[in-house]
Amino acid sequence: MTDDIIKILVVDDEEGIRDVTEGYFQRKGYEVYTAGNGVEALDVINQEKISCIFTDINMPVMDGLELAEKIRQIDNTLPVVVMTGYPSLENTIQTLKNGVVDYLIKPVNLEQMELTLRRILRERELFVENLILKEEVERQARLQKLNEQLVKRVEEVNTLNRVMEDFSTTDSSQAIFDKVVELGVEELHADQVFFHIFSEKNRSLVLVASACADGSDEQASMRLETDIPDKTRSYIKEYLAAGKTPCLVPESSEISQLGPPVNSFMAVPLKIRDKIFGVASAFIFQQSLSFSEKDIYYMNFITRKAAAAIENIALYENIYDNLFSTLFAFVTALEVRDFYTRRHSTRVARYAHMIAREMGCSEQELDVINFAGTLHDIGKIGIRDDILLKPGRLTDEEFEKIKEHPAIGADIISKLGLWDREVAIIRHHHERFDGKGYPDGLKGEAIPKLARIMSVADCFDAMASDRTYRKKMEKSLVLEIIAENSGTQFDPQVVDAFLRVIDQVPETD
Repeated sequence: MTDDIIKILVVDDEEGIRDVTEGYFQRKGYEVYTAGNGVEALDVINQEKISCIFTDINMPVMDGLELAEKIRQIDNTLPVVVMTGYPSLENTIQTLKNGVVDYLIKPVNLEQMELTLRRILRERELFVENLILKEEVERQARLQKLNEQLVKRVEEVNTLNRVMEDFSTTDSSQAIFDKVVELGVEELHADQVFFHIFSEKNRSLVLVASACADGSDEQASMRLETDIPDKTRSYIKEYLAAGKTPCLVPESSEISQLGPPVNSFMAVPLKIRDKIFGVASAFIFQQSLSFSEKDIYYMNFITRKAAAAIENIALYENIYDNLFSTLFAFVTALEVRDFYTRRHSTRVARYAHMIAREMGCSEQELDVINFAGTLHDIGKIGIRDDILLKPGRLTDEEFEKIKEHPAIGADIISKLGLWDREVAIIRHHHERFDGKGYPDGLKGEAIPKLARIMSVADCFDAMASDRTYRKKMEKSLVLEIIAENSGTQFDPQVVDAFLRVIDQVPETD
């Protein structure tokens, strides 16, 4: 190309798109012309020496495909790039017949648009040079290469269409989650893909779907067992908290943060109404392979379509609001009923988290106990006020009713069908180490470890805070009681860990 200023033409019936594109390219030093349809565009082409044209397909008066055909008849070296928000195989084939050199899917990234422009101008210069200087054989080779590139573009559009079609047939949240990980394995050629729901309130990741590539026994031995490693979990949560765009770790020093056997890793958030609902993470373990920028483009497209599918079947309210906000609202409503237990659940979750960390629990276990701690008493929503708020001693019959709340709470959470470990904690946080607890009379290590931790945290806060039937006890007395019941009511290892971190526990409010 010469040093003359480059003139481009943007054709779109949406004025806002024309204005934004014009301003961007003018700041980059290009001379920009705009038109609202094909007829207006032809008038500009007849008056100005345009270097490249970007056009929408669906426009009034004359659409983008007809415009491309007219331009091809006028000057078959003038490059035309089609932009559309509704890609289809039929449109793609038609644009190729009309001499279109590239195909961009809306919303178009302006930086990517400029990169496309630069590449096309370089290719046009080579194309014109070939027309003038090259022999027929060389021209045929060039045309063959362009044809291969266009075939790849057709394949890409077919892939995007298949993704959209797959999500259009889903009718449940779990089907959408499963489809995300399946497509991740198929289209990205990943060894393993996971999808986690993300709670911004608790910064916890809850696994809801995973998929593995079919392969040799050697590949199978390199798969992650049941969930992402703790190092990867921490990495993802930091990345989400920082509000980053989809991240790709191909082969770099960052890989060492994730631990073996990961060779390439990507994480892409699924956003609904600008809030992070979940995150898809994909892994390659084979040393000779890694993800590319195109792979993260595909995964980003998959998560966007998954988000649209969730909204289309009204799952946003049912999953996000009901699974998080509504559950926590139940806890708030419960604590409003009883002034003396206000913020009890929040404190118990904090204490349990401290004990679990002291005991060396994994990041996944910390997420689980944090979430379960906030909801551990949700079953009390099913206990009558005259029993729950009774200021005096409960009768045997009334106490039996109170003892139903762990089972009620576990039943409420289990109906959501997602959190088996959280359900177990909620159900068993009143079991005793000696087997004399409720509701199932589990003993020793038959009680889930996190439920044993929750039991100590719950009892500490119950004794160290005011209740309807008594004033709070002195902290020193509470610690003495907990120590005395080590091995009977409480797991000795949990008690030891609690006593080591007790100085970090603030006075209850």
